[in-house]
Amino acid sequence: MPTPGLHGSRQHALWLRRFHPAPDGAVRLVCLPHAGGTASFYVPLSRTLPADLDVLAVQYPGRQDRRREPGVESIDELARQIYESVLPLADRPLALFGHSMGAALAFEVARLLEQRAGIVPAHLFVSGRRAPARHRDETLHQLGDEALLAEVRLLSGTDRSVLDDEELLRLTLPALRADYKAVETYRYRPGPPLRCPITALTGDSDPKTTLDEVRAWAPHTTAAFDMHVYAGGHFFLTHHRSTLAHTLTTTLLPQPPTPPPPDAPPRRP
Repeated sequence: MPTPGLHGSRQHALWLRRFHPAPDGAVRLVCLPHAGGTASFYVPLSRTLPADLDVLAVQYPGRQDRRREPGVESIDELARQIYESVLPLADRPLALFGHSMGAALAFEVARLLEQRAGIVPAHLFVSGRRAPARHRDETLHQLGDEALLAEVRLLSGTDRSVLDDEELLRLTLPALRADYKAVETYRYRPGPPLRCPITALTGDSDPKTTLDEVRAWAPHTTAAFDMHVYAGGHFFLTHHRSTLAHTLTTTLLPQPPTPPPPDAPPRRP
């Protein structure tokens, strides 16, 4: 359902979903799905994260409650509209998390925040995606439905109930093809590196990116860069939700100092 409490803006209600109430969270975390994905992909992660994180998920056009809208076939256009939706949320620290296509989108939204609004995100998390400057020629969006669906099945990111339901598939395919066209025709435009920290996350057997391509995110920021490698393929994050939630939490929320042992002598002033 559309997200309430976001300044009453139709743009926010159209693009953003909040599944668990945390509007007073210390940090806002905006999550962007993969190609063919929906905002609800992030419901389990949102449930796992603490209330101090206000978790919002992006709903792209052409799916679920936006199924009557045409898909957007351009990463630049998607990023622009998402940027306009999240801009009013920057009244507190704002972090971005994107998986696969969502990682490319999150990067471009972060660039817009810094370049147009002078807002440096608290953190950028990029998952299951090679660095923007590392290009691969991919043309699945030009092939037939069966080839596209074979790719989706290979990556194991779509609910089996959708893949096995012909009627649902017919509803899903236009948005899926639009997403694949957007991400496969995306081209990085050189520009200043981000000023926010970047954490890259990847599966060690992801067919969509190599470890070297993931490490190549490092030059895209002048701040800190970190990289986490998990066992698994392109959708490794569904099998490591608790570990991922811990990484997000400890990165974004200030940790209380570790108390000294009970028998430790008092510190000198």
